[in-house]
Amino acid sequence: MTRLFGTDGVRGLANKNLTAPLALRLGSAAAHVLTSDHSSSKRRPLAVIGRDPRVSGEMLAAALAAGMASRGVDVLRVGVLPTPAVAYLTDFYGADMGVVISASHNPMPDNGIKFFSKGGHKLPDSVEDEIEHTMGQLPETGPTGHGIGRVIEEATDAQKHYLEHLAQAMPRRLDGIKVVVDCANGAASEVTPRAYAAAGAEVIAIYNEPNAYNINDNCGSTHIEQVQQAVVEHGADLGLAHDGDADRCLAVDAEGNIVDGDQIMAILALAMKENGELRKSTLVATVMSNLGLRLAMDAAGITLRTTKVGDRYVLEDLNAGGFSLGGEQSGHIVMPDHGTTGDGTLTGLALMSRMAETGKPLKELAQAMTVLPQVLINVPVSDKTIIESHPSVVEAIAQAEGVLGSTGRVLLRASGTEELFRVMVEAADEEQARSIAADLAAVVAKV
Repeated sequence: MTRLFGTDGVRGLANKNLTAPLALRLGSAAAHVLTSDHSSSKRRPLAVIGRDPRVSGEMLAAALAAGMASRGVDVLRVGVLPTPAVAYLTDFYGADMGVVISASHNPMPDNGIKFFSKGGHKLPDSVEDEIEHTMGQLPETGPTGHGIGRVIEEATDAQKHYLEHLAQAMPRRLDGIKVVVDCANGAASEVTPRAYAAAGAEVIAIYNEPNAYNINDNCGSTHIEQVQQAVVEHGADLGLAHDGDADRCLAVDAEGNIVDGDQIMAILALAMKENGELRKSTLVATVMSNLGLRLAMDAAGITLRTTKVGDRYVLEDLNAGGFSLGGEQSGHIVMPDHGTTGDGTLTGLALMSRMAETGKPLKELAQAMTVLPQVLINVPVSDKTIIESHPSVVEAIAQAEGVLGSTGRVLLRASGTEELFRVMVEAADEEQARSIAADLAAVVAKV
């Protein structure tokens, strides 16, 4: 049986395979599992629900709230806010659980549901499995009368508290920095420009007018060409592009050159080491990070640890080892001292803070690492579970690795949210990387 939870919650086409009845059952089961240790408290369990602005979020939020309230949980709806804001507010309000309704960078028709435990932490696989199992075990009826939870619409102070948190996390002023921010017509549209302006930056916001249907539509971190063009047109010092739920951040320098998550991690790792903030001189990334990041960290005396793809796995390693910085090439950057999950707005503040601290332009800071040619091809497949072990794929990988030797690497992995298989090749020469990646993709497509 296919697991309901993927690498980042439950995702699907809204009202098709991610329906209101499913959300109702998910809410009930999650409430049962995540508030099971609340019996000793004198107050009723509390859940926080936030969402991005896509139209299906309204429907799914109502269903989730109903499911939770039916199990005796009070629900505080905080409206449209970034995923990291909901994680923070789950802890701030002392809630027993939090929920974000968002499909991140996916197109508007998709949506997703991800849960946080008490303190605003993402759930381990074992707890997600327990929730999934519980969905089929709960009786249809729950508490009655005074035992039914209340739904509070909506917390009017939620954005204010998140903005205060950001200001405290990054106190350095950004006066004199001109930034273009692409909000993806998503959850960042209001709060993120406000956060940057409050820190002193001159902010030019684009794609910051969500209408429930235009999230990620030719904008945001998956269409970075928009912010590249705007930075050059406005003569800005940099541009920042967020995704639909604003837990990731990519950047471009004043000339419009892309500064990806690996380069941002390199910049921040060096800054934190210099300031005595990089605990154990260690950076945590994923297997998708560019080989150039490892080389740069080696040269700086910083240990680079790698995990499976997914910021939840980066988080697990950060917490287990007591490290202070990690992230993904896609722009999910995690700083555990300031948040329990990746925070795109916080990342933007930290990056601009380093510019202000050094007086150096982003282009110069990004030279902290040399990006080796890396080619990624997404191959649509009918069954991604059989690809990696298929004999033809195993043989093709071995041949590719034999050609590359120690000058590059090959990585094949299934997407955690879509029916895709990702083929990634790194090499010293871009043409060679493209050729090998194309050959491998062709093999995968035939399986």
